[in-house]
Amino acid sequence: MGKAHLKTLIFLLLAFFFMFFPSMGRAQNTNNSTVPLIPYLQELEARFDIKFSYVDDNLKDVHLVKPDLQEIQAILSFISNNTTLEVQKLSERYYSILKNDAVSVCGTILDNFEKNTIPGTTVQVMGSGEAAVTDATGRFSFQNIPRNSVIQIKHLGFKTIFLNAEDLLQTPCKTIAMALNYQELEEVIVYKFLTDGLVKLDDGSIQLNTGKFGILPGLSEPDILQTVQALPGIRSVDETVSDINIRGGTNDQNLMLWDGIKMYQSGHFFGLISAFNPYLTEQVTVIKNGTSAAYGDGVSGVIDMRTKNTIENDFFGGGGLNLISGDLYGQLPLTNNLSIQFSGRRSHTDFVNTPTYNTFSNKAFQDSEVQADSDFFFYDFTGKVLYDINERHKARASLININNNLKYTETSDETGRTNESDLDQINLSFGGVLESEWTDVFSTNLNVYYTQYRLTARSTSNNGVQRLFQNNLVKESSVKFNTNYKLASNLSWGNGYQFTETGIENRTRLNQPQFESNIKGVVRVHALYSEVNYISNDKKLKGKLGGRVNYFENLGTFQELVVEPRLNLNYEILPNFKTEILGEFKSQATNQVIDLEQNFLGIEKRRWVLADGTDLPLTKSRQASLGFNYDENSFYVGIEGFYKEVDGINVRTQGFQNQNQFNGEIGSYAIKGMEFLINKKNNQYSAWFSYAYNYNDYTFETILPPNFPNNLDIRHSATLAGTYSYNGFKIGMGFNYRSGKPFTEPDTTNPVNTDVFPNEINYQEPNSSRISEYFRADASATYDFDLGNRLKATIGVSVLNFTNRENILNTYYRLNNDNEIETVQRVSLGVTPNASIRVQF
Repeated sequence: MGKAHLKTLIFLLLAFFFMFFPSMGRAQNTNNSTVPLIPYLQELEARFDIKFSYVDDNLKDVHLVKPDLQEIQAILSFISNNTTLEVQKLSERYYSILKNDAVSVCGTILDNFEKNTIPGTTVQVMGSGEAAVTDATGRFSFQNIPRNSVIQIKHLGFKTIFLNAEDLLQTPCKTIAMALNYQELEEVIVYKFLTDGLVKLDDGSIQLNTGKFGILPGLSEPDILQTVQALPGIRSVDETVSDINIRGGTNDQNLMLWDGIKMYQSGHFFGLISAFNPYLTEQVTVIKNGTSAAYGDGVSGVIDMRTKNTIENDFFGGGGLNLISGDLYGQLPLTNNLSIQFSGRRSHTDFVNTPTYNTFSNKAFQDSEVQADSDFFFYDFTGKVLYDINERHKARASLININNNLKYTETSDETGRTNESDLDQINLSFGGVLESEWTDVFSTNLNVYYTQYRLTARSTSNNGVQRLFQNNLVKESSVKFNTNYKLASNLSWGNGYQFTETGIENRTRLNQPQFESNIKGVVRVHALYSEVNYISNDKKLKGKLGGRVNYFENLGTFQELVVEPRLNLNYEILPNFKTEILGEFKSQATNQVIDLEQNFLGIEKRRWVLADGTDLPLTKSRQASLGFNYDENSFYVGIEGFYKEVDGINVRTQGFQNQNQFNGEIGSYAIKGMEFLINKKNNQYSAWFSYAYNYNDYTFETILPPNFPNNLDIRHSATLAGTYSYNGFKIGMGFNYRSGKPFTEPDTTNPVNTDVFPNEINYQEPNSSRISEYFRADASATYDFDLGNRLKATIGVSVLNFTNRENILNTYYRLNNDNEIETVQRVSLGVTPNASIRVQF
């Protein structure tokens, strides 16, 4: 080794030595280790003949570097500057040492794996408005904050840390290591289909994300309950959103939830418009089978709507106007962990007549007592408070109010007598949720709600001489507690308890002739449920297996225990090719009777009633299905077969309009079906064809014949549709077809039975005839454009039934005053245009 190399080596060794042992090269302080403060104060007392008074608990954990100082005042200043203590001089010999209520703290944030500083980390003093962001070196500091305060440290991708302010009092500033937050995301999306924002999940359910929603034929704006009818197996035989039929079931057999609250009203304009704001409803889940054990009720299906649940840093909102109503919505952050949401909508139908309103009116009031000059309006509003207690605990409170109001006055040209009537339909609901993540593997969810639905009709005739009052009132309260425990990375176990109390009242009062009826009932349900979720290591097998035990108690009438197993399996047979096996047992105690005798002015015939164990037993269902789907890139094809049985139905809940409409027989129905969907989609266009086949039969042992087609037996239904988008412009067109529903015609040889009073119509066998097939063509177009940096706008137009085909929705018969049979037919919407303009920011 040469001399030059030797000198270089010696220099590097010396540099290394002094770098890691700097004190060896310093003469100012020969001891920089910390010492306990109390023994050091005792040393100062002996050294300078002074006395300190202090509380031992305040000083017992305090350490400091022993200063190399000679003067007592300099030493006392050093103690004050390097601790959270304040030294006060009482006399020449006596001093007191106090603990400050306000302290100054600092720290440096590091990645505990890479040991790199983390700039941009948010550091907040909880319970105050003070917050800071770490600088490029990862450092932060606060001056004069409460000693007992808690410091929250959070950064995207890292686990949030909570520290006491006293933990950050060391000198130099404490180093804090943040652990990376590894969150396992569920691989649930199978395919984005039909339009943007619609996805199919691995458990067979369909999810609608309104914030990403594209366009569907016939809709210039998103409508939640119209959109779900684009899915195979979901239809409305009377073109409404308040009468959605999932796999041949009636609407009252669907569980409809809004922020975890059961809804007993879902539509405006007597079912023609959805009552839920789509711009704050962030996610809608539609389940036809394989329901989680956490859900009770809904023997036919579940529509679960959830509003936005995260706190945004900035205010956002929007509003719009169409030919029926106007609306506003928004979210306002109050602090970084507290915000409020609101939405409101009101129709302008009571002071502006538009083509859309006229078409809706003709459809809604076509076979009722209401005249064309009636005064009708609706409104709804929602509110929500979002509060993040901390990173692991979140509280939410929600409120929704829905109102339909109809008033009209009719004056006879012949007698001059005036009849006045009005109808109110109101739903008021509020609820709260507490979400808690106790550890990385254990979490809980507490949900409570109260909901009230009231339908009231008042009618005065003969200049106020005769007065009729009708009322249907539902009150329900519920508490639900869920737990979820992650047994392993691919296995979790959920458990829960739910208590629900439902009270329903039906009241009728007439003064001439005098008549009064008031029927009340209360049902209480206790439910325990448990469910295991599993995902195989290769992600090919995913499944849920669980069950629910319901104990029903109708006060003073019956008690019944019902066990409901649930199964949901999904397996990837080949790449992109999967099969699913779904099954469930379900039950419910609430139903809607279609009351043709007391029909709320001919507009709203449906009344909520409770199961009583005799005239109306619990409704129970059993369902199983097997499906296959293939998805690769932009192509999807799926087919599913199912079988469903529903027991405990009453003819009054089915809407019979023949010889069986008032008899109250108890029976069942069974439906066998198949659903098929093929979809081709890319970033610009989407085209799809769907087809559903249903064979749906009633069984009523006391009716002859005991087996006959269900009122909702739509054997064939199909949709062919497509959408296209380019540079903010979107257009959609679709064609809907379905075979006719069954109905019952009068007997051709002896149509009227004159041997009874009043006379009755003699009918043929139940549902032995069918109305004509249904066909409707719809189109829509929207255009998105910017009005500023944050302000965006959308204009849209749509046309329902642009061919103006008159579709017969229902046919029934009645006797007039001359005992002649009249044929009554309800027809579909005619050409129904609509236009909208919206802004959002």
